[in-house]
Amino acid sequence: MQWKIHGERPIYENEWVNLWLTDIETPDGSRWEHHVVKLRHLAVAAVVNERREVLMMWRHRFITDTWAWELPMGLVEEDETPANAAAREVLEETGYRPGPVKPLIYAEPANGITDSQHHLFRADGATYVGPPTEKNESDRIEWIPLADIRGMIDRREIVSSGSLVGLLYLLMDESIR
Repeated sequence: MQWKIHGERPIYENEWVNLWLTDIETPDGSRWEHHVVKLRHLAVAAVVNERREVLMMWRHRFITDTWAWELPMGLVEEDETPANAAAREVLEETGYRPGPVKPLIYAEPANGITDSQHHLFRADGATYVGPPTEKNESDRIEWIPLADIRGMIDRREIVSSGSLVGLLYLLMDESIR
């Protein structure tokens, strides 16, 4: 059953988030305005080294007032591909230049309310080139053993959807190799 769109209009816009009202009709014939959050797309990178460790950042998120481990991630700029954005974010946020990035998984984390697309990549290996250029991203940057990830998720030490989707897929991928 597909919902019909009769039109849409922005009610708030800026470079980070846009809120639109969409005139929709549901299959039962009901018609109403649905709020839609339009966001720029996100690129996420799971960088794995030869010791089966993943590069992660310990950071605070003020919106939820939580500390947790995250994969490097950031918005895809207009002039770049998601893969280039993922590699750029790893370098800016961690100071490591990742090996070649390859697609890991694609996700739409809340597609009932937002059009946000998450492009997740895997890079095998990375070279340290210097301190991160993004000074406000994290308190610590560490290589975390893949064997520890499940327990960290269970203890809510990893909670962001971009990180969870990438890490869970990475663990699944690793278990069937």
